Amino acid sequence: MTPSELESPEDRALRAAVAALGRRHGREYDRAALWTEAAALGWLGVSLPEEYGGGGGGLVQLSLVLEELGAAGCPLLMMIVSPAICGTVIARFGTAEQRAAWLPGLADGSRTMAFGITEPDAGSNVHRITTTARRDGDGWILTGRKVFVSGVDIADATLIAGRAEDARAGRLKPCLFIVPRDADGFTRTRIDMELRAQEKQFELTLDEVRLPSAALVGDEDAGLLQLFAGLNPERVMTAAFAVGMGRYALGRAVAYAKERQVWRTPIGAHQAIAHPLARSHIELELARLMTRRAALLHDAGDDTAAGEAANMAKYAAAEACADAVDRAVHTLGGNGLTREYGLAPLLAASRVARIAPISREMILNYVSHRSLGLPKSY
Repeated sequence: MTPSELESPEDRALRAAVAALGRRHGREYDRAALWTEAAALGWLGVSLPEEYGGGGGGLVQLSLVLEELGAAGCPLLMMIVSPAICGTVIARFGTAEQRAAWLPGLADGSRTMAFGITEPDAGSNVHRITTTARRDGDGWILTGRKVFVSGVDIADATLIAGRAEDARAGRLKPCLFIVPRDADGFTRTRIDMELRAQEKQFELTLDEVRLPSAALVGDEDAGLLQLFAGLNPERVMTAAFAVGMGRYALGRAVAYAKERQVWRTPIGAHQAIAHPLARSHIELELARLMTRRAALLHDAGDDTAAGEAANMAKYAAAEACADAVDRAVHTLGGNGLTREYGLAPLLAASRVARIAPISREMILNYVSHRSLGLPKSY
């Protein structure tokens, strides 16, 4: 680690302020109220350009905000989607009109954008996306389906990944489109999830949705670059989300282990309890460092190195989070499954980072191919 990777005084102050806000809201938080307050403090737009009302910081600061809210038990899932993915893509590739129309609202929290990429039959293979866009006069017509799209009901628009025909090459190429929530032919169906979360999941249907030419984000010939520009922030923020959740679970377990007595001494004095919790602390700190490294590389504009680090951070954080939650529940015994202690819902929530936005197996594929140079099996 180089000195530049250590937190600055400004970042430490930001972390402390966000942690205080999170403690005030706690795990019974109201999502809308917390979103509004975090926005008013400038934290939702901390990574967006100052000229559009943002903080002029980077993913380092935005991931820090999400981690600390998660550590307090009140994570804001839409931070991953709206400012991190959509805000990054529009700030980097959007037209001047798109930046002016969307970035101020994304920065101050008054506007929210969802992100639709996953499809029923495409899985993690973005090259198999079947949502298609065809030109119609000076506009576009979109047709297709998306699944597991977060927060569409509270979003003003959804950034949709589709594929447009390349007239010169005769093939389909990826493109991104801004689809307003009230567009004709654009419908949503809520997916009934066992997972308890304030942000809901939806299946989207695009049935001949007509869009103006201005709905296309950036250059249609740079669609794949634009798409992947949003995926690195998604992985970094998912890692921050997981680290925060793991820290919350670990904190609850440590507090309980210090107070709970069975054989005249707190259970935390026994190595069978203490060592697993110590391992979780180590694993979460290691994941936290990799998350920061990935964010720093992204902010430095090194997309290739950031891609490798973001995938590693997401993997490490997901594993550390799931293990921390499991160990926390085990520490509390039966109390770990009660509503009072608030850990049981995390058993399902902690699995999310292992399977979304990309499974840990696909990350292992990425690392084995890109980092180690091993041959592909597909």
